[in-house]
Amino acid sequence: MRSKFFNRFNFILLISILVSAFSFTQAAGQSDYPPGYYDIIAVALVIIVMIAFLGLIYFESRKDRELKQGESLWDKVKYMLTRSTPIEKEADILLEHEYDGIRELDNRIPPWFNGLFYFTILFGIYYLLNYHVFHTGKLQYEEYEEEMKLAAMQKAELIESGAMINEETVTMLTDAASLSAGKEIFKKNCVACHLDDGGGLVGPNLTDEYWIHGGGIKNVFKTIKYGVPAKGMIRWETQLSPRQIQEVASYVLSLQGTTPANPKAPEGEKWEEPAADNSGSSSM
Repeated sequence: MRSKFFNRFNFILLISILVSAFSFTQAAGQSDYPPGYYDIIAVALVIIVMIAFLGLIYFESRKDRELKQGESLWDKVKYMLTRSTPIEKEADILLEHEYDGIRELDNRIPPWFNGLFYFTILFGIYYLLNYHVFHTGKLQYEEYEEEMKLAAMQKAELIESGAMINEETVTMLTDAASLSAGKEIFKKNCVACHLDDGGGLVGPNLTDEYWIHGGGIKNVFKTIKYGVPAKGMIRWETQLSPRQIQEVASYVLSLQGTTPANPKAPEGEKWEEPAADNSGSSSM
């Protein structure tokens, strides 16, 4: 009876391996399924095999044992998983040898243990096919390399969009396109206080060497970003992106040395770029 049972199980195991191999073969040439699709198929196959295995154990156990009337479902399941021998029948499986007065019972290996053992075999086959034969799954180092590439792309996009620009990382822009964009922003938002030529009206003169909140790209960027609420200058970070603030700050600095039509008297202190920081240090 046991030989017949294992022949059935081996047949099911063989079929499951063939189906798994077919699934992985199909997966090798396809990439339109969402991540984890074939992992789910493999797990489902393993579960089906395990259910079939437990079912066979249950039906075989009915042949080996006369179930008592009124036996609960839990008792049936427990016997199906353990195949334990009732206490009143232990004499039938008692071994002859004795150690220090201790006798040994010839109990069967519990089906749950065999099931776990077969599951590890199936999982090992699945792992081998998935990660080393058909390469439908990615090993840890491959996932790491992909994540690093993705992170580098995301970082490049953030840099390109200006999301990583702040008063500590900002640099002076000198290309014509950036200065032209900065000029447009200046004309749209700043001329009411600084005039079109930067000579100053309500706000200070932007063409001389004197700065109330510090000169250089970093200080000018910071002043534009956070504003000067006490003097009526709003926080432009709510209106402009970091890239736009960098562009307009660069344009403001490009006005240095120009001659406005009606320049306002100097305000603040004369700014000199720190020797150790070629990019300057900002605030208007």
